[in-house]
Amino acid sequence: MSVIADAGMRGAPRPGAAAARQDLLHRAVLALFIGIPLAALVAAVPVAWGWGLSWADVGIAVVMYLISGHGITIGYRRVTRWVADHRMHHRFSDRPGDPHSPWRYGKSVPGLARGMLYAHVGWIIDSVHADEQEYARDLLADPGIVRACRLYPAWVASSVLLPPLAGGLLTMSWPGAIAAFFWATIVRIGLFHHVTWSINSVCHVAGSRPFRTRDHAGNVWWLSLLSNGESWHNMHHSDPTCARHGALRGQVDSSARVIQVLERLGWVWDVRWPVTRRLAARRAG
Repeated sequence: MSVIADAGMRGAPRPGAAAARQDLLHRAVLALFIGIPLAALVAAVPVAWGWGLSWADVGIAVVMYLISGHGITIGYRRVTRWVADHRMHHRFSDRPGDPHSPWRYGKSVPGLARGMLYAHVGWIIDSVHADEQEYARDLLADPGIVRACRLYPAWVASSVLLPPLAGGLLTMSWPGAIAAFFWATIVRIGLFHHVTWSINSVCHVAGSRPFRTRDHAGNVWWLSLLSNGESWHNMHHSDPTCARHGALRGQVDSSARVIQVLERLGWVWDVRWPVTRRLAARRAG
């Protein structure tokens, strides 16, 4: 594992004009990091429309995005390896030991660019991950969780194969199946991967911070719809056991709404919802 730069992780403020210039450079790096891939994706859609993209593809992709996306934001929080890494992240958030902090290489522009890339995707292929026995022993002792984890290949296969199956049946053609596979499998998975990874990278550099935390976690409102509410990240780090990340008025959090429905059906229980008194106690000064 790469050595973490302590100076960058401490987050000590710099005074005056130097801090303003540093913040401006950080924003420029962030804008490029987000804007270029997004612009490429937006440009590809009108180019493809009419010969490689249909309303059927769009409909299948949206439905699969909502199903698989909420499977990540709600269900993946019960997968042992992910939980172990996530708990380790909360324990050392934006400090030495955090598996995916964008500040690991310091606050300079090259350091932040390198850190954001690592936090976004580099840490996933790193050979060092949290010890499941140390960070997720309670889940390893749960037979239901263990069975769900063993079925992971089946979940992946369903996510990959359902779109071309739907596209083929809707159009009764192989081209329809292939087009749906491209847009509703490959593009959809790629898009949500980057949205999910942006919680680690973007949401630890940008965003508002209405609640007190010991790290850089921020609320990035424009990611909230695509991330199903995950980008209200400041609240999540202020109160990690709360089921609703978008706890303030006007903050869209579809994952919390799904959990509410599951709770009413009796499929989940002991859900911890926001409490006004706790929210007030965590408000930033």
